[in-house]
Amino acid sequence: MAHPLFQFATLLLGASSVIAAPFTLKARQGTVSAVSTTDFDQFNPFTFFAASAYCPPDKTKDWSCGANCDANPNFQPTASGGDGSDIQFWYVGFDPDLSTIVVAHQGTDPKKIQSLLTDADFFLDNFDANLFPGISDDIKAHNGFLDEHAKTAPDILAAVQQTMKDQNTNKVTAVGHSLGGALALLDAMFLSLQIPGVDIQMINYGQPRVGNQAFADFVDANLKITRITSRKDLVPIIPGRFLGFKHESSEIHIESGDGSIVSCPGQDNTDSQCSTGDAKNLFVADVEDHFGMCFRISVIMDTAAEHRARTAGPYGSVQMDTSCPPSAS
Repeated sequence: MAHPLFQFATLLLGASSVIAAPFTLKARQGTVSAVSTTDFDQFNPFTFFAASAYCPPDKTKDWSCGANCDANPNFQPTASGGDGSDIQFWYVGFDPDLSTIVVAHQGTDPKKIQSLLTDADFFLDNFDANLFPGISDDIKAHNGFLDEHAKTAPDILAAVQQTMKDQNTNKVTAVGHSLGGALALLDAMFLSLQIPGVDIQMINYGQPRVGNQAFADFVDANLKITRITSRKDLVPIIPGRFLGFKHESSEIHIESGDGSIVSCPGQDNTDSQCSTGDAKNLFVADVEDHFGMCFRISVIMDTAAEHRARTAGPYGSVQMDTSCPPSAS
């Protein structure tokens, strides 16, 4: 049987990607620039919040998920949900140290086949007008991501509104890794349309492409986001651009080789220092960079004993790693 990570990559890419139709690249926008370690370290709390989303609701409701929860010790959970299979784990709460509400979604766990199917069953689809009022019909997104988002949208909206009232704040940060990153981006869009005056930002890790060119343009024009990508991670380069998908801007990339951190301006920047240029295609991309140490998020894989031994955490899914970005191997 094929490795589950290879199945994930093959399904999400689609069989036709092996013989992809040609497409025209747009000119790269702007110059890649270095990001200091000090500036990058400002994302650390949100990295741990994204990692904590892999823990089940009984652990995030009382904030007892081990090292990842301990990294943000004053966080106050409001609500948690999901079963990790039909519905990704999620939680909402308030962090007084950061003065923001946090909304977090679980990413893709290779052990959860239904999560893989959510990633695999894709085509570009219109947005639900009830969840995303006023969105133009030319703005489209991955149907599986839209369907998964819709399962939790009402509960998350209610939890965010309650926390805004309780904490007297309008600041919200959506976070996630992998599929959770895609859901975080949709959450940022959803909450900005549902809550007048909300001040929302989105920070995610290893996000796949979510929507089409019109979607990417809408995000760039209306949302504050940061996409963090790692080395030759396969997931950010799928679904393919030839299928009509396009990344929004605001990428920070941890480079292959020496682990330098750079800011990549523009949409799908093809510079070799950025994700789309670093992992040019399926054959040079490496899914281990998706679940690797760069994000301090490591999903245990049943077929990788050495990885399991390195990352086994107290609740069986994730554990903090302190070497991010890693030194060159």
